[in-house]
Amino acid sequence: MENSFSESKIFKNEEFLSPEFLPEFLPHREQQIKDLANNLMPASEGRNPQNTFIFGAPGIGKTAVVKFVFREFENYSGIKTTYINCWDYKTANSVLVKIILDLGFFVQRRGWAKDEIISRLIEVLNKINKSVIICLDEVDQLILNNGEEVLYDLLRINQYTKNKVGIVFVSNDPHVFVNVEPRIKSSLNIEEIEFKPYSLEEMKNILQERANLTFHSIEEGAVLLSANCAIKKGGDVRVGLECLLKAGRVAEQENSEKVKVEHVKKILPKIEKVKPNIIKEKIDNIEKIILEILKEKEKFTSGELYETYCKKIEKSVTERSFRNHVNRLIQLKLIKVKKSKGMRGQTRIISRV
Repeated sequence: MENSFSESKIFKNEEFLSPEFLPEFLPHREQQIKDLANNLMPASEGRNPQNTFIFGAPGIGKTAVVKFVFREFENYSGIKTTYINCWDYKTANSVLVKIILDLGFFVQRRGWAKDEIISRLIEVLNKINKSVIICLDEVDQLILNNGEEVLYDLLRINQYTKNKVGIVFVSNDPHVFVNVEPRIKSSLNIEEIEFKPYSLEEMKNILQERANLTFHSIEEGAVLLSANCAIKKGGDVRVGLECLLKAGRVAEQENSEKVKVEHVKKILPKIEKVKPNIIKEKIDNIEKIILEILKEKEKFTSGELYETYCKKIEKSVTERSFRNHVNRLIQLKLIKVKKSKGMRGQTRIISRV
């Protein structure tokens, strides 16, 4: 792989265009980094850190800032950190098990009740000689999947441990905690950090730094065009990175000496918003079927949608369970609903976003 990069006239290393790559420096997020670090710093002195809620649109640096601060804390302040994406860990037990495993201790993955896992976590937290910061990224997924009870457990765990525990919540939705149980809401005690979208100039700066690491040579206009595409597709940095990567591959196929504006123009029609695609990859089979059905015509009533689903599936879920799946897709903003008065009262009209 390394040899192929060194032989390419275009790429030095594609890795720097990966959304997972964490740079040594995060431009245009200095204040958010400072605010989050200040909130968590008391944990390094054995005091209670400030629980923090980070929110803002997709792809504007929220996760990158958390991972950046966590990396610095792990390296320099003696704090132990654990990052959990709630798309992948969306139940109370799975979150608790992940924390224990990340702290380097054994726990039974299956067969234990939640109370047993919490007891094990408290035991682990009292064994290690470090404070712990937990990030629950995409925390809305935990709430959507009825895993919110673990929030209450984690928010109150400092009552039982000698080493302090802090929590960082991350979501695209600023109102994610509005409908949680009152006992959870009263325990949150969070400070909010809002992430505003990047400007075109800021997006260009970010992509230019990645391009300098990735390519031997690229036209400045190619970076600007990629940045403009990212802004138009919702301000998501990942869109800009995808533009650069695909343009670089076109340039390589054409045996070009550099990545040019014309290469970016060729791939622009193929670029889509990133977030909806990520969500669609992670929804379950029933929800995927619902989205497919909604492609068949412009709108359905709730009853029509369920009847159509039952005709397509040999073993269908109950109407109540089906309604829960529909509600989840509404909350994920993949479908929309409008209430309409009918002969039997109000009915829901469901359609694609």
